[in-house]
Amino acid sequence: MERTILHCDCNGFYASVECVLRPELRDVPMAVGGNEEMRHGIILAKNEKAKKFNIQTAETIWQAKKKCPELVVVPPHRELYYKYSKRVMDIYKRYTDYVETFGLDEAWLDVTESRMLFGDGVKIANELRRLVREETGLTISVGVSFCKVFAKLGSDYKKPDATTVFSKENWREFIYPLSAKDLLLVGEKTYQALGKMGIKTIGQLAEADKRLLTSRFGKLGDSLHRYANGLDNDPVKSIYYKEEVKSVGNSTTFDHDLVGEDEIKNGIYALSDSVAARMRRKGVKCTTVQVAIKDPDFKIINRQQKLTVPTYTSRDIRETAMEIVRKAWNMKLPVRMISVTGTGLVRENEVYDQISLFEQEDIHDRKVERFEKTVDDLKKRFGDIVSLGGNRRNNKN
Repeated sequence: MERTILHCDCNGFYASVECVLRPELRDVPMAVGGNEEMRHGIILAKNEKAKKFNIQTAETIWQAKKKCPELVVVPPHRELYYKYSKRVMDIYKRYTDYVETFGLDEAWLDVTESRMLFGDGVKIANELRRLVREETGLTISVGVSFCKVFAKLGSDYKKPDATTVFSKENWREFIYPLSAKDLLLVGEKTYQALGKMGIKTIGQLAEADKRLLTSRFGKLGDSLHRYANGLDNDPVKSIYYKEEVKSVGNSTTFDHDLVGEDEIKNGIYALSDSVAARMRRKGVKCTTVQVAIKDPDFKIINRQQKLTVPTYTSRDIRETAMEIVRKAWNMKLPVRMISVTGTGLVRENEVYDQISLFEQEDIHDRKVERFEKTVDDLKKRFGDIVSLGGNRRNNKN
């Protein structure tokens, strides 16, 4: 049986939610943007009127206002975006249990088995567009195809509030002329590398020598060749599928550049405390600590260090992160952003602690774990009244 896959994409999601809450914003060019004073001043989303001024997501607010001086910029309300995302996803789940989210505003749906109840893919797509519009005030664009990659191309093909079908009969006609950059997994660097090989369109990518692509890009080259030829057989995950967490990390862009070990330590400690607390909540320990540092010129260094014993204590993550920074960074240089991440995660109940050569040290480690879990419980009951150290300026990823 041929699969029927939908890709549903909320149009200008953040901006659309803001316009639902404040209808007057629909009548002006508007965008959702970060705080300029806190140096998060980029465009996160924009409405249709703003798009006419060629305002781009991820460009700075001052660049956008040069194009459109009357642009209205509103701050993001992430709690509301999660709320509206759930409302939209719940509508999708009325039609199938196979709903795989791709961020807050996108999802794939496998409606192959739903066709007997609700009609073909186009009918289901149009019904979803109507229900989302009526029940949430948002609009979605839907791609209908026989694989996930082409369904996503379909939802991007025509916006807003549209249904596009890429069938086995017509897909070459419409998809081959599209830019290779439109294909899933093709980022800017990959697109530039493909261009040097004379590959600009998806059609040229489909007809390229698979061995040449694999030799240049490895497994990615094989995937791109399959995707361009409509050979994507990846399943849509069930709503009951739970993906294993691979890492836990936090990052912060500071409101002023950090200089000197004391300031950098405060940033590292705050991030490490947050990462450790999240790992304890998830019941996982990390075997490696990663640190990324960005300077005011946006240059980034990434370093990591393997641990001798898996951990989820703030103490261990802090100390390891600071050890990494001391080795990799000149403390006299300014720091714009820091991230701390625990990777190589293992379940805490699967960890067989190495027996310490010094029994007293092993006992101390366990006391630290018990103490930090007690602090977690206190915070859960009474709020963030207890700090393990550091300056609480961090934002969760």
